Amino acid sequence: MKKLSTSSQLALRLSVLFLVLTWLCIGLRMEHLLLTGLFLTLFFISSTTRKLAVALLPFVVFAISYDWMRVYPNYRVNDIDVAGLYQAEKALFGLTIGGERLTLCEYFNLHHAPVADALAGFFYLCWVPVPILFGLYLYMKGERRYYLRFSMVFLLVNLIGFAGYYIHPAAPPWYAMQYGFEPILDTPGNVAGLGRFDQLIGLSIFDSIYGRNANVFAAVPSLHAAYMVVALAYALYSRQSRWLIALFAIIMTGIWWTAIYSGHHYLIDVLLGIGCALLGIFIFERLLLKWGPFYRFFIRYSDFIDK
Repeated sequence: MKKLSTSSQLALRLSVLFLVLTWLCIGLRMEHLLLTGLFLTLFFISSTTRKLAVALLPFVVFAISYDWMRVYPNYRVNDIDVAGLYQAEKALFGLTIGGERLTLCEYFNLHHAPVADALAGFFYLCWVPVPILFGLYLYMKGERRYYLRFSMVFLLVNLIGFAGYYIHPAAPPWYAMQYGFEPILDTPGNVAGLGRFDQLIGLSIFDSIYGRNANVFAAVPSLHAAYMVVALAYALYSRQSRWLIALFAIIMTGIWWTAIYSGHHYLIDVLLGIGCALLGIFIFERLLLKWGPFYRFFIRYSDFIDK
């Protein structure tokens, strides 16, 4: 029997460790087994798919990091902000209608239309799939170094955002509208205004997504607002076609609008999410790639998936 290489043994051991720790800390679910199975399948089929498996690691780490926030929720670290964020949003960006001051989310909760609901659902369905598909597009096109810059910044932006969740736990607009200002720790995820899209098409798409929400009190910053900023930035960096750049700009703007229209984020959250994306790009491009040890790691990583 042929002995496994060192890298193969490492992949197997890390996969088993991931499954065991996940089982002990948060409980195994089918998606954990599917993720592990997909990674190992790609890793062992051929040298070509092995490179793809290794290239996808930034996205794998992102998924694991998000899921593992269940281990120690952010509301155990700092107090949950419900009223403060609501009042700040109302003061900075609120609308006065009939003598009453409303947040933009409250206004859209009262004034919505089927066409807008359909567009909102479409834009929000692009949130994660479009950036990941863009990354795969760069990879398959042979622009591996741009792919790696994009995927690593995508991971970095998420880690910055996750840190923000712990620094300032905050409730989304739908929580304040539905529950008031008192934090209820076991509150389940909520589709909010996106439920209207589910009703339009007769499927529980967003209900199934938000039912698996790792943490309700993670509204600041809005990573929904951040992802397409990163995708657009690297579409520009890699000099993609004008139509693709224009499409990304439309989707990005649509997601920003949907975040507010659906009651999932305040405008403050969206602006902080945009800032989070820009900060991640700046740190990676202007600081990390200028730092010798990280740059050498980046080049070795890039060379492995490119050869």
